[in-house]
Amino acid sequence: MQFTNARIIKKANVYYDGKVTSRTIFTETGERKTLGIVLPGEYQFNTGAEELMEVLSGAMEIMLQNENTNTRYDEGMSFVVPANSSFKVIVKSVADYCCSYRE
Repeated sequence: MQFTNARIIKKANVYYDGKVTSRTIFTETGERKTLGIVLPGEYQFNTGAEELMEVLSGAMEIMLQNENTNTRYDEGMSFVVPANSSFKVIVKSVADYCCSYRE
């Protein structure tokens, strides 16, 4: 994956004492994305906009709001998180992701 003519926000988004970090970019067409790394652990996130999460390396176990079980997503897989909801992430080894916001 490569972005041409993207605008990058230099300051990192840092969560959970640095165990989850990302950088925000805006594509040439204005689409907002984040590129990030998740260290092993369990995390809870809330959403505003709908999010398309792509696992670039590693694996993530995800439990969306109102679900009772985790679903594993490996490298090359993706999932959608509904707007105005939350999701739980479990990572057992380092995972790399790209999040596309559907605003």
